[in-house]
Amino acid sequence: MEISTLCIHGSTDSSDTTGSITVPIYQTATFVHPAVGQSTGYDYSRVQNPTREQVEKIIAKLEKGVDALAFSSGMAAIAAMMELFEPGDHIIASEDLYGGSIRLFNNLSRKNGITFDYINMSKTEDIVRVIKPETKAVFIETPSNPMMQVTDIAEVAKITKDRGLLLIVDNTFLTPYFQLPLRLGADIVIHSGTKYLSGHNDTLAGFLVVNSEELSQRLRYIYKTTGACLSPFDSWLIIRGLKTLAVRMEKQQENATRLATWLSNHSRVTKVYYPGLVSHPDYEISKKQARGFGAMISFEVDSEETARKILERVKIALYAESLGGVESLITYPMLQTHADVPKEEREAKGIHERLLRMSVGIEDINDIIEDLAQALLS
Repeated sequence: MEISTLCIHGSTDSSDTTGSITVPIYQTATFVHPAVGQSTGYDYSRVQNPTREQVEKIIAKLEKGVDALAFSSGMAAIAAMMELFEPGDHIIASEDLYGGSIRLFNNLSRKNGITFDYINMSKTEDIVRVIKPETKAVFIETPSNPMMQVTDIAEVAKITKDRGLLLIVDNTFLTPYFQLPLRLGADIVIHSGTKYLSGHNDTLAGFLVVNSEELSQRLRYIYKTTGACLSPFDSWLIIRGLKTLAVRMEKQQENATRLATWLSNHSRVTKVYYPGLVSHPDYEISKKQARGFGAMISFEVDSEETARKILERVKIALYAESLGGVESLITYPMLQTHADVPKEEREAKGIHERLLRMSVGIEDINDIIEDLAQALLS
């Protein structure tokens, strides 16, 4: 079954007897036992719920994984995953990460005795250089947020498998529609389901997808113990959103490609970060490991004044955090997604007052371009 069909028909609700086309919302906290020592397969919704089970099955199939676990947010998924590690463990992570991941690692995970090295993952030889006896995992975003660095997943997988390390890949930007990290050697895939998987900016969700039963069992134990599970209604919203994932991703990528080209030729834009541009340093890696380039663009403008004017003048593109919905959103990373990263560290990565990040939606591309054109006027 092709992925666009899987998005629509990836799961069958065997517990429903009505013939409903849509998966019902099982809005219940607990389930009746048929008899002592017997179970319907559902006991308590923190452990499993029929609606959540369906979205987990679909995500696992889309990512070609053994199991998927649905959480109340992307950060809840990452926080639960970090419970796999113990005090003294060491993790190598992308230097360019979503600010929420950095906040979790540098404050909560370090408090719990886990140490980190942040490196540019596009230089895979640097990974070997920082591996220690206590290293347990490599954590990457590709493309990264917000600088759009691309990591060669298969090359990193060779390093991690040779040394018995976990390879964890945040696949939020490309989704399984464009990229399949487990097929390239990853052990765990992360999603902020809030973004493209939902696609409508109307719910929070997170997913972990694993490549083995052993990881599934360990994470499901953590899952039921910590309890940040996805609610039945939010599970239903993700199922609904997934039905249009393929058509949304194609349209958003088409729009992003045209917009990135237009931005590259604008006099007030000094640099464009989009993996789909031939000028991007990781363009060939992207072509090798992904079916597409996605719809996330970061770009630098000529001054802080220009950046702030854009944010205040846009009418179709909305000045808001998040990404991946049908609406185009424009974000100021230094004040929003990466506000908690120390200034010197942030600016060293290129996240400064002239950098904007845009999630390109499904509006008519001519309207998006005209909107940015008027916002960029002197």
